[in-house]
Amino acid sequence: MTWLDLPAECAFGIETLPYGVFRVGSCEARVGVRVGVQVLDLAAVAAESGHEQVEVFAQASLNSLMALGKRTCREIRAWVRSLFEDEATRALVSKHLHDLADVTMLLPIEVADYVDFYASESHASNVGKIFRPDSPDLPSNWRHLPIGYHGRAGTVVVSGTDVVRPHGQRHPGPDGMPRFGPSTKLDIECEVGFIVGTPSQQGDSVSVSEARDHIFGVVLLNDWSARDIQAWEYVPLGPFLGKSFATSISAWVVPLEAFTAAEVPLPGQTPEVLPYLQGEGSEVFGLDLRLRIEINGHGMSTPRYRDMYWSPTQMLAHMTVNGASLRVGDLFASGTVSGPDEGSLGSLLEITWDDTDPVDVETGARQGFLENGDIVTLTGWAPGPNGTHITLGEVTGRIITSTG
Repeated sequence: MTWLDLPAECAFGIETLPYGVFRVGSCEARVGVRVGVQVLDLAAVAAESGHEQVEVFAQASLNSLMALGKRTCREIRAWVRSLFEDEATRALVSKHLHDLADVTMLLPIEVADYVDFYASESHASNVGKIFRPDSPDLPSNWRHLPIGYHGRAGTVVVSGTDVVRPHGQRHPGPDGMPRFGPSTKLDIECEVGFIVGTPSQQGDSVSVSEARDHIFGVVLLNDWSARDIQAWEYVPLGPFLGKSFATSISAWVVPLEAFTAAEVPLPGQTPEVLPYLQGEGSEVFGLDLRLRIEINGHGMSTPRYRDMYWSPTQMLAHMTVNGASLRVGDLFASGTVSGPDEGSLGSLLEITWDDTDPVDVETGARQGFLENGDIVTLTGWAPGPNGTHITLGEVTGRIITSTG
């Protein structure tokens, strides 16, 4: 129960309570928590109430908060929730609530490293059919390890940031020379991102059983992709300039523990994975996240994260099995979330089958790859306790003309 006057179908109720970083006018950025359509200034409440982490809440990123460790973060989340449940705190909290329309949301974390995985069997199979029609749909290693690539942390941006159409090389023309120019096959990838809060030492590996304790929270993520640049460059070393120009994440980070009621078994892994990727009970899990892709306000697809082949704990264990360290603020993503049917595909590459079958949208226009001015919005939610919804912060971005 809460003293807040929230509608029954509130998108950000007290079961969600995501963290973000915001600014009001010219004031210093600080940590806030979202409830309904308002943002609570945690630094102001902590200062007035004498909370010991006031300096942590006054930071311009969540990194200091995440670095406090799983136990302390759990205690802070319980304290935040109590602020909205205890009638005695109503006056204090109410004067430090800001309407969402009055704040500027910033990138919530200082991104240490960024790794993007490839955890959807449907997506990997579809990409194989499109890019490698004369080869097996899946590489021979795909069911044995979570495949990923190391991206560029410096081009991770917060939702609402414009995305500049990238330039790069494309497949050669009739003269045998690569063509250069702006991407003509600019795409989206509807993904889920996981943020590391607890670091590890270089040389150590994090097991599947330990991985959950290293994951602080969850964001929606759009890994923008230039498919024509990617198709020319990705052999033999994989994605590079076709991916590194921009990755958008939501402004709100939902703590992993908020998704307890949404945990589901994986669809099944055959053949059996190697021992370091195995786990017992809830150590290996999927998430029942219901996602939605909109372009210019028109619904394109509703991917389901529960279809993913690899668990986030397996991804993290594989990422560190060679002794690579984790740092506070590391971001790793699931790869495109795609399901087995047309309505659950997570990229335009698949939805339009590489632009050979553009989709009719509600305006009567044909949607192929992204045009300048297109606005892409990703949203998502998961079932919470007692019939509630756990809402993920949206990710939106507008394509603008390249200046290069």
